[in-house]
Amino acid sequence: MEIPMRSSLLALAALGAVLALDTAPASAQTGPIYPWCAQYGGRGGGGTNCYFANLWQCQQAISGNGGWCYRNPFSAYGSEQPRDRRRSRQEQRRY
Repeated sequence: MEIPMRSSLLALAALGAVLALDTAPASAQTGPIYPWCAQYGGRGGGGTNCYFANLWQCQQAISGNGGWCYRNPFSAYGSEQPRDRRRSRQEQRRY
């Protein structure tokens, strides 16, 4: 009776190992990245909040707290590349 129980226990352990190795890691959820951050407090402390859609919201949040607002370094806003002002030859040759 010991041998059938041992084999079923080994089969269950093998199945558990296969299932544990087969799982894919969960992907991190990414939310929107807002363009403005607030740094609260000052000397020796404070916190950071980067959930402001515009400068006005950030300024309202820090008013009276002794903090400051700055552009979110991870934000895509404001990082547009300037357009190349040189015109192509085809555009220059308009008759």
